[in-house]
Amino acid sequence: MIKRFSIIIFILQIAFSQSDSSRFTYSTLLEIPDLSFLNRVYSGLDILEQMDFKPIRGKKIGILCNQTSVNHNGKHILDLLKPFQDIEVVVLFSPEYGLWGADDNRIVLKGGHEIDPVHGARIIDLFERYKVPPNWAISKLDYIIVDIQDTGVRHTTFMTSITKLMESASDHKVPVMILDRPNPIRADIFDGPIPRPEYQSFEAYHLVPMRHGLTLGEYAIMVNENGWVRDLKRVDLRIMPMANYKRQMSYSETKLPWVNPTPFLNDVESTLMYVGMDLFRGTNINVGFGTDKPYLRFGSPWLSNRYLKEQLENLNIPGVSYKLVKYKPMGHEGKKKVPQYDQSFCSGIDIVVTDFTMCNPIVVATSIILLMERIHPREFQWIGNGYVDKLYGSNFFRIFAAQKKPPSHLPPMWMHDVLKFSTFRNAFLIYGDA
Repeated sequence: MIKRFSIIIFILQIAFSQSDSSRFTYSTLLEIPDLSFLNRVYSGLDILEQMDFKPIRGKKIGILCNQTSVNHNGKHILDLLKPFQDIEVVVLFSPEYGLWGADDNRIVLKGGHEIDPVHGARIIDLFERYKVPPNWAISKLDYIIVDIQDTGVRHTTFMTSITKLMESASDHKVPVMILDRPNPIRADIFDGPIPRPEYQSFEAYHLVPMRHGLTLGEYAIMVNENGWVRDLKRVDLRIMPMANYKRQMSYSETKLPWVNPTPFLNDVESTLMYVGMDLFRGTNINVGFGTDKPYLRFGSPWLSNRYLKEQLENLNIPGVSYKLVKYKPMGHEGKKKVPQYDQSFCSGIDIVVTDFTMCNPIVVATSIILLMERIHPREFQWIGNGYVDKLYGSNFFRIFAAQKKPPSHLPPMWMHDVLKFSTFRNAFLIYGDA
């Protein structure tokens, strides 16, 4: 089947599935073959592989990737590039949680530097050590490749690191190619508040809703075309789109292998709930860290979970149900976050996603927090010097909580942002519906 696919690619070089690829001013949508007769999605990496990596042959390249950078057979991009002697992998850029995820030991130390054993390339940490890649890591490159599975959630830092990479690439006139991948929580649904400029941070870097409804390629085009890189810099951005991807597809429908995008996102359900439940990091509530259900569980030693469950069920939020649970968070040395109430017994609630399409994770999370703040006014706390404001995008959520308004009154407050974004985003979309 792979050989047949390669032959088809070669024959159909003039039959492309993407049209009007010149509609962007600063970004290029690369042309790919029409593979609509094949019943699966092919990622940008799959397409580049079947082209025998011709666009980067004879180049010195840098790659931003992590454990998710695999083809449809589960083979990593670094292993796929190994046989090509005319592609020199000079440097690797690692995002938050590292090149191989928090628990992987493939990285080796050499001369005091982290080195990838596959290519002997220097690894540059773009989260903890460097925010902007150093000039020496960019200046000698001919190309930068970005292949990473995004989460579809604004406060994931991957797009922020990519933006910083684009900033350096612009300074040195190095082209950047994004190998596109699906939005794991669907690309036809977007929701939540847009950050106010004074609350922009590494976790709310761009003015998009909490659930942005974009693929990484579309997101990068939006950033580049609008000059959202520092000082209005633009980069020679090239997007290798997916084949056969439709906006409303669930991740399972793509038939691509699931690899946890972060150590705390174990499946599509936890990734969906992460959209809203990550707000709990701005509170003194455990959100399932230290258990096998991060973002699908929450609790504390003092929580009246039975009463809270009754109050939540009275709200009739569609797409979810709740289950009472007792649990004990246990810290894990390979996962850098020490959980709230580490090794303490907690009264909690498990969230069960009963309808993926109907479930609104932001409504669920904000409703839970608002109810907890009222049921436990002495025990509940906002922590991290208003850290929740960075995640939410403003201090409005905390103000709303202080005003003791019903949880159902909050979603209409961000609807104006959603409607505005709905029109704005259309110019940057590269995939249609079924």
